[in-house]
Amino acid sequence: MTITKSLPARAQAQLSVQEVRIQRGGHLVLDGVSLTVAPGNRWGVVGENGRGKSTLLHVLAGTLPPDAGSVHLIGTIGVAEQELRADDGATVADAVENELAAARSALRTLEVSSAALADGSPGAEEQYATALAAAEVLDAWDADRRVDVALEALGAVTDRSRRLAELSVGQRYRVRLACLLGAGHDFLLLDEPTNHLDAAGLAFLTDRLRSHPGGVVVVSHDRALLSDVATSVLDLDPSQDGRPRVYGDGFAGYQARRRAEVARWQVEFDEQQAEQARLAHDLSQAQHRLQTGWRPDKGTGKHQRATRAPGLVRAVHRRQEELRRHVVDAPEPPLRFRMPPLPGRPGVVLLRADDVRVTGRLPHSVSVEVQSGSRLVITGPNGAGKSTLLAVLAGELPPTAGRVHRSLAARVRLLRQESPRADTRTAAEVFAAHIQHLVQTGVGGGGAAVSLSGLGLFRSADLRRPVGDLSMGQQRRLDLALALASRPQVLLLDEPTNHLSIALVDELTEALQATDAAVVVATHDRQLQHDLDAWPRLAIETTSPSSPEQCEGLAS
Repeated sequence: MTITKSLPARAQAQLSVQEVRIQRGGHLVLDGVSLTVAPGNRWGVVGENGRGKSTLLHVLAGTLPPDAGSVHLIGTIGVAEQELRADDGATVADAVENELAAARSALRTLEVSSAALADGSPGAEEQYATALAAAEVLDAWDADRRVDVALEALGAVTDRSRRLAELSVGQRYRVRLACLLGAGHDFLLLDEPTNHLDAAGLAFLTDRLRSHPGGVVVVSHDRALLSDVATSVLDLDPSQDGRPRVYGDGFAGYQARRRAEVARWQVEFDEQQAEQARLAHDLSQAQHRLQTGWRPDKGTGKHQRATRAPGLVRAVHRRQEELRRHVVDAPEPPLRFRMPPLPGRPGVVLLRADDVRVTGRLPHSVSVEVQSGSRLVITGPNGAGKSTLLAVLAGELPPTAGRVHRSLAARVRLLRQESPRADTRTAAEVFAAHIQHLVQTGVGGGGAAVSLSGLGLFRSADLRRPVGDLSMGQQRRLDLALALASRPQVLLLDEPTNHLSIALVDELTEALQATDAAVVVATHDRQLQHDLDAWPRLAIETTSPSSPEQCEGLAS
């Protein structure tokens, strides 16, 4: 592994991995991954949850040595992971200083060498020239301004004295992302960067990534971001030859070619299966002739008839051996989400919030009425109170002002924006414990119990893995399963596409449009908003109270 991190390499920057293999606990996470990132390249990394997308970023960053293969890096790297932990006492200023350490060092060195040059110290001219070149490469004088612009544009906390531990997960992530965008790294490695951004932040991020002179590798479920940014796509889902696939014609080109390849793979498999069946029939016929051909009836052609069957048997065996040497494995069936039947109560108002407010979190009064089977999309900038409103509707947070009315025995479930901290139990054990709790507390959806395996969210092997070993996307799938377990009549979904794979997002979107339950979705996801364009909207703003027009049609 070759790593140079002291200064950006700019046009000479290089980042590549060759034939990388990662195995964890007997589970093959990555195999045969090769990727080259040059300045100006913008890679999108896609694949089902648990395919190793985040792991690949760790390999590229040099924080996870591969079990096999090589990593080559010349230049500097900035990494934004899906989670940012906050050390006790660390502030926004500490995060900024950490990311701008190279720029700070360059300016200090320039100051020292400038003083030495003024004093006429031996070798001062060369030291000054070197220090000046380093500061210019980093554009060190402008580093703080770049970070401040990014903090403001992303809706991040601009008060550098604020402790990171006091901030929400989304606020911390936006601080981290702003620092990276301001630091001027050669390569940006971003894991689900749009999860905590509003419309303004998404537009700023998209523009910055498109104009970034270095290389970008982004793991994302956000189809709009991938369409706008990615020039190449690495797909970690299974392919016919078992290797990851690289597509060089953007996200739209990837989608079209991937669909065609999977369809062709299925056709080839079906054709080989048909050929195997035909050969098995021919072999059976030939063996039957062989058994009956050794004692032919008297007459001409008896030797020809006696030897023809063995030749046919040998020919069939040769063809079968050829097929075995060029066997076409069955395409791995993709996970397909199956929404359980969720009940409706036609004509019933299940939830109603009248002029609710929460001090410091939902500053303006909001009124919402949710009838059985109704639909609603909640939009608004970060900090407007969307998550707070959902928590109030779910009964998990009392409003400071106003009232919430709930229909008797209405089952309401909230899918929160982030997963709770994972424990050591397996996904199957967590789900079973949740079902048991529902039974003990008398909360049930009626009919057959929801089966975790029946939801199509996990492969059987993943159900037996500790939740802490699952990817964030897989943990998010478990959260969705837990929310559906009681067959709720009202589903409250806070950024439901966060961390989920693109395929599951599509399937979930389709299921939400068809279910009999009432559905309320708070989201910044541009594609999801487009897909749910026909749903009524509630726009929550931070500057003025929700107007009657904003709440119109909520019960439709």
